[in-house]
Amino acid sequence: LRSLLDWDIAPKLREVNGITEVNVHGGQFKTYEVRPNPDRLLATGITLDEIFERLLATNRATGGGYMIHHNEQRFIQADALLHSIEDIEQLVIRRRTDSPADDVTQAFATTSALHRSATGNTTPILLRDIATVAITPMTRQGSVTRDARGEIVTGMVMMLYGANSRDVVERVKVRLNEIKQTLPMGVTIEILYDRSQLIHRSLQTVKRNLIEGGLLVIAVLFLMLGNLRAGLIVALAIPLSMLFAANLMYATAISASLMSLGAIDFGLIVDSSVIMIENCMHRLAENRGRLSRLEIIRRACIEVRKPTMFGELIIAVVYVPVLMLQGTEGKLFQPMAWTVLFALFGSLIFSMTLMPALASIALPRNPSEHDVWVIRFLKRVYHPLVRLAISAPIVTTVLALAVVAASVPVAARLGAEFMPKLEEGDLLIEATRLPSATIEDAIAMGTRIESVLLGFPEVKTVFCKTGRPEIANDVMGVHQTDVWVMLQDANQWRAGMDRDGLIDEMDQRLAESIPGVAFGFTQPIEMRVDELVAGVKSDVAVLLYGDDLQLLASRSKEIERLLRSIPGAADVKADLQSNLQTLSIRPRWQDLARYGMDASQLLHAVEAIGGRHAGVIMEGRARYPLILRIPESWRDDAQRIARL
Repeated sequence: LRSLLDWDIAPKLREVNGITEVNVHGGQFKTYEVRPNPDRLLATGITLDEIFERLLATNRATGGGYMIHHNEQRFIQADALLHSIEDIEQLVIRRRTDSPADDVTQAFATTSALHRSATGNTTPILLRDIATVAITPMTRQGSVTRDARGEIVTGMVMMLYGANSRDVVERVKVRLNEIKQTLPMGVTIEILYDRSQLIHRSLQTVKRNLIEGGLLVIAVLFLMLGNLRAGLIVALAIPLSMLFAANLMYATAISASLMSLGAIDFGLIVDSSVIMIENCMHRLAENRGRLSRLEIIRRACIEVRKPTMFGELIIAVVYVPVLMLQGTEGKLFQPMAWTVLFALFGSLIFSMTLMPALASIALPRNPSEHDVWVIRFLKRVYHPLVRLAISAPIVTTVLALAVVAASVPVAARLGAEFMPKLEEGDLLIEATRLPSATIEDAIAMGTRIESVLLGFPEVKTVFCKTGRPEIANDVMGVHQTDVWVMLQDANQWRAGMDRDGLIDEMDQRLAESIPGVAFGFTQPIEMRVDELVAGVKSDVAVLLYGDDLQLLASRSKEIERLLRSIPGAADVKADLQSNLQTLSIRPRWQDLARYGMDASQLLHAVEAIGGRHAGVIMEGRARYPLILRIPESWRDDAQRIARL
């Protein structure tokens, strides 16, 4: 499955416009592993470096220029590439001259079938005589499991910077449907996490808010202006200003999103147009035929032109600091500021041009100036209060200061956050164990976590991503697991169950069922934003610096206990600091000199314990590493490692 995803599915997905990479995680990456037998190496006198050099020198192709044949150019090419286990096993490592007195050769001959050369007096030592060759998985630092069924292979499709996320996701879905038709029998592709669902919900929220906000402002306009024609003229500023802003957003590559459109205030957009039209109606009502209609409207618009423009500029200045934000904060909030500024700029232009033109055409010729009933009611309440406040300025000032003073302790307890939480619809749980944990235990732990979470009827599917893939887009150790919890629609949840209650219940059940693991709850995109803003996967972090790891570990636990006591703190945990047990191998320089060796030979032997890269094996389009590695029976025994 891993090879199928790496070399068949992923290349087809990379062809989709807007895709930059497909990050593969899980499964076992195929390698060709050469395992030399240390006992046979000792018997033949062959070194690890010698095998490594023969693998590098043989597994290649070269060119020899060209020859002329019947006035035609024929290129010369030599291809000695290795393509299979049999090719690797047939590799000649050394030729040894036969000698009955050679005890080393006789000892070796008893353990392996030797091959006579054509000359009769030399013995070619093939790789299969001193090593075994097998297809094995590369040493991995990550795995993926799902729904308590065991391991799976996943691919994260990564979008090109600046591409339209909704369009890219739709194109990927179309390509996946095409790929499904070409898969081998029994292999299926399932979408685990679909970003387009969140995009759709967000755009629906924006659409609903814009429509409801626009209708509310239009209703208020009709109610307050008291004139149907004037209300319709002013209401036109809303769609026209939004179209103006949309064109500038398109020209500047700003996407229509919850962040960019969510801050649009239609009251600000129609402000300048309301002033223009209202003043035109006022001047028309005052005129008794002394001036022409066009002259009255022209003077009325010029009269309020400067204060209207300055009012819009004052509002625009409020958003200038947002444009100065850098990094992730700028990427989040600059689109919002630009969109508002575009809409304000459009409304200013229309108030200076379109509104006077429409006023000259559509406003009544002799409008009567009178307040609507709402204004009359407000004036009855407002005028006595104003007279009272003016008659007692000291009392009014003291009362105002008292209200401000009373609001200070209330405002101080409200709290604040960098940005409001976006309900993504899914959960991401961070599970952290001791740094010395193994990948094998992580697989079993992930399966247990999935079994617990699948017991909740609100959960649709669960998968655990542990550690990091070979090409890591996230630096994680095998002791760190991201648990992706895909939830059902909220209308399918148990009666009375909300998001916070579900998280509390999950946290309690996980703590009871899986001891020794720290859990933290967040959301997929929220976690990424937190990482980009602060470098950590949480809302608040305390960074502790020092040289003594033991002291840092003890102090971090003290900080953790203190933070847990703060009301409102949740999922508080200190990163576990631990001195990992290490088998250290250090050269004895005098002994190396006595044997005529240098440290590189020692280091190469140690490197071969983990696996030393010796080239690639090509199978058509696929490329698999060729690894020189000490056999497992020698790797897991400290005494046998010392014998190397």
